[in-house]
Amino acid sequence: MDDDFDSFVVQRYDRLRGSAFLLTGDLATAEDIVQTALAKAWAAWGRINTNPDSYVYRIVVNTHISWWRRKWRNELPSLELPEHPDPYDFTTEVVQRQALLAAVGGLPRKQRVIVVLHYFEQLTLIQCAEVLGCSLGTVKTQLGRALKRLRVDPEIQPAEVEL
Repeated sequence: MDDDFDSFVVQRYDRLRGSAFLLTGDLATAEDIVQTALAKAWAAWGRINTNPDSYVYRIVVNTHISWWRRKWRNELPSLELPEHPDPYDFTTEVVQRQALLAAVGGLPRKQRVIVVLHYFEQLTLIQCAEVLGCSLGTVKTQLGRALKRLRVDPEIQPAEVEL
């Protein structure tokens, strides 16, 4: 059985690839389709009795159709790169985050704790006062001072201060 399949592949591979190329217009995709079709044919080789050619060609066509239906058609290859890079730049985000963390780390201890509890842990000001064991007025005052210091920090972008 394996010898029959091996000889079939050796004899028919170029013709199968040529047919797949005519279907797809792309040699790499055609080779992928033929490989997929041959893998499917190998799994069913014991059931293919009379005419393996038509069976394998049918697998090639069906594989091409299913790939064509799944293919994402919104992206077209181009020889030229776009003028503008992706506006979402991860490196800028990392640098900004590090600057923000450094600025928060440079706050006095009590102000830093309130900023972390309120903005990073999303506790209310009342909950912050309970955690710290101080009055709500103290939390508001310390938070105001912390934000004032963060707003004048030259390393932080203005959008980052609006925690």
